[in-house]
Amino acid sequence: MSRKKAHRLRSGFTTGTAAAAAALAAAGLLLQGKCPVQVRVRLLTGDDLEIPVHACGIDCKDSAWCSVIKDAGDDPDVTNKAEIGARVSRLENTDEISIFAGEGVGRITKPGLELAPGEPAINPGPRRMIRESLEKVLQETGVQHGLQVEVFVPRGKEIARRTLNHRLGIIGGISILGTTGVVRPMSHAAYIATIDSALSVARACGLDRVVCTTGRRSERFAQGLFPDLAEEGFVQTGDYFAESMKRAKRKGHKEVFLVVFFGKAVKMARGAPHTHAARSSLALEDLGRMVLEVCSAAELAARVAKANTAREAFFMLQDECPEIFEWVVRLMAEKAQSFAENGVNVRAVLLDYEGRVIADSRGALKQMRTPEMA
Repeated sequence: MSRKKAHRLRSGFTTGTAAAAAALAAAGLLLQGKCPVQVRVRLLTGDDLEIPVHACGIDCKDSAWCSVIKDAGDDPDVTNKAEIGARVSRLENTDEISIFAGEGVGRITKPGLELAPGEPAINPGPRRMIRESLEKVLQETGVQHGLQVEVFVPRGKEIARRTLNHRLGIIGGISILGTTGVVRPMSHAAYIATIDSALSVARACGLDRVVCTTGRRSERFAQGLFPDLAEEGFVQTGDYFAESMKRAKRKGHKEVFLVVFFGKAVKMARGAPHTHAARSSLALEDLGRMVLEVCSAAELAARVAKANTAREAFFMLQDECPEIFEWVVRLMAEKAQSFAENGVNVRAVLLDYEGRVIADSRGALKQMRTPEMA
C-alpha cells in the first residue's frame, strides 16, 4: 500500500516584499508606460521572486500606482490576501528615492522599535528592497531624476485592529515588515520578533516591570489585577516561555510577572521552554507524582495522572489538593528565573478558568477576584 506524501507547507512573501513589488510595477508604468502582468523582485536573501500585479493606474504624467495581493502562503497571517500598493511620482532636481506612508500604513509614536517616533512603519528591510528595485528601473531607463514612493494599504486600518500595533505605538495602519522577504509557515521568528519589540517598547517607556501572559484572555484578567501598570507593560508571549524570559533580561527589565491559566502553568512548572501542545505534553503523569508528594493522596494522584486534560485535573485538585497550586507557581517562578539566568525577579500568578487568582508565588493576590469578574 502506498503512503500518501505529507503535505509540505507553502511559503509566502512579506508585506515588505509586496510593497517593493508594487513600487517596482508602478515605476515601470510611470517610466515605461506599461503596466506589467508580474514583476521580479530581488529579496533580501539575494533570491528573486515573481509576483503577480493586481491593479495599476495613472494619476497624471508624473504619478502612477500599482498594487499586489499579499500571499502569506500557509502561514496564518492577518495580512494574508491584503491589497498592498505603491504610488510612485517623479522628483525633479534630485536623484533621491524617498519613501513615506500613505493610507493604511502605520506611523510610529513610541520609542523602542527599529525606527524612531514620527517615522512611517516601513522597516529598514522593506525600504532597502524598494530602493534597490527602483534604482534598477532608473538605471534601465536612463532616467536622471529621483522618485517618491507612497506605500498604501486600502484596508490597513481595519487589519491593524487585529494586531498588537497599538500596543507598540504604531497608529493608523499596519507595519510593512520583512527581514528576508519570505514568510515561512508558522513563523516562530515572527512571533519572537513581536515579543522582542513589545519588550523594547516597554523598556523605552521606562518600565522596569512587565506582565507576561500567554494570550488576550489572560492579559485581560492581568490588566484587572494590575490596573496601575501602563498598557505597554503587558506583553503577550504566547507559547515562548524560555525565549521571553531570556529577552526580558536582555532588555534590562528588573521584574517579570507571569499570569497564566493552569494548562500553561503545569508546563512552565516542568520547565518546558515552549508550551504549545505540539511541543510539550501536559505531563499529567508528572503532575500526579507531584500530587502524591504534596498531598500524600495516592488515589487522587492516579486520577490526575490519567486525566484527559489539565482542566479536568484542575477541578479535581481544586477540591482535594489545593496546596498543589502553591507548588506550581513556586516552580513556575523558579524555572522562569532559570531561563532568565537569574537576571530578573519573577512573580508567578495562577488563574482559575473564571479569571480568579488561585495562587501567587508572593501570596499577596491569593483568592483575589479580578475587577472584571467582580
